[in-house]
Amino acid sequence: MAGSGQSRYYRSYYLGSHLINRTQGIRGLVNYGLSCCVNALLQSFCATWELVDILDKWNPLHVENKNRNVPLQLKEVFKAMQSDHSQPVSHHDFLNCLDNNCIRLYVQHDADEVFLLILNFLQRQMDDDTLMQAILSLYKVSLETVLHCRDCTYIQSYTSFLLSLPLHIKEDHNSLEDCIKSFLEPEVLRDTEKCYCEQCGMKTCATRGFKIISLPPILCLHLKRFRSYHDYTKKLQCKVTFPETFDFLEIVKEETLSQKYVTNGSKYSLCAVIVHIGIAMFGHYTAYVHHKGDQSWYYANDSSVRKVGWSDVQSSYGGDGREKTAYMLLYRRDTQEQQFDGTETL
Repeated sequence: MAGSGQSRYYRSYYLGSHLINRTQGIRGLVNYGLSCCVNALLQSFCATWELVDILDKWNPLHVENKNRNVPLQLKEVFKAMQSDHSQPVSHHDFLNCLDNNCIRLYVQHDADEVFLLILNFLQRQMDDDTLMQAILSLYKVSLETVLHCRDCTYIQSYTSFLLSLPLHIKEDHNSLEDCIKSFLEPEVLRDTEKCYCEQCGMKTCATRGFKIISLPPILCLHLKRFRSYHDYTKKLQCKVTFPETFDFLEIVKEETLSQKYVTNGSKYSLCAVIVHIGIAMFGHYTAYVHHKGDQSWYYANDSSVRKVGWSDVQSSYGGDGREKTAYMLLYRRDTQEQQFDGTETL
């Protein structure tokens, strides 16, 4: 990229049948044998420019073992992915770093699990508490969990947070809006799920519900397509529709908002989709990312990147025997602010 005051130089090349402009910063990633899961996540992380900006501000002064430091290696990968080169990014150092942190090479992984593990490593391995908290605040959904004893009507509540919302899906047609509503609906805890009631002095059946305290700048939604049975795991290929934009408060009921609810905005736009292709025991991950520069959608399949339209993103809804299905959705909260600095109260 040319600096200010210089004429902008455009370097272009072909990937498949689509011309990719290198000023857009979209580069593919080499697949080092089953690294497609990490590759898809890296594309979504890089499309989250707020995260890239935070790591860019980080000056790692006290990193002793660089080969084991995930945030440092991620920072280097971001630099390579944004550089003006036509070849796919070689990121073996980052993969080895993950391997050194027990995210093994040449092993199939679950994208949501790896997503949460990487965020956990960022939190534990950065030596700047302010920037580390900024990354946490970027994804943090604050919740109030309310437990209502069904024996004595005693009510207790506590505050917690999630970095991705696990959304249960049905084995037929689903919509994202219905999945979010289902997550917030109270459920009865019985048998092994009973909770300790302070008033009864023992574990009892209880009704558990969630109330929203605050929503994050980046809302990660995990569509739980894998269903475990006694001796095998099944992938649900059913259709799950999702919008390009939505207002969270238009979906949920008022009673699902905590009295502590913080109004930071509730309108969201889709910025990345992690896609799983295949079945539970064998599959492949790709990603759709919405680029900040030209406001277009791109499809990243390891080393191949091509420009697509919204209708192509919609092809990951699933259903009708399709094995290409959206697995994780990342939405960016609409805001007038052009930069996220991690200072807002969540």
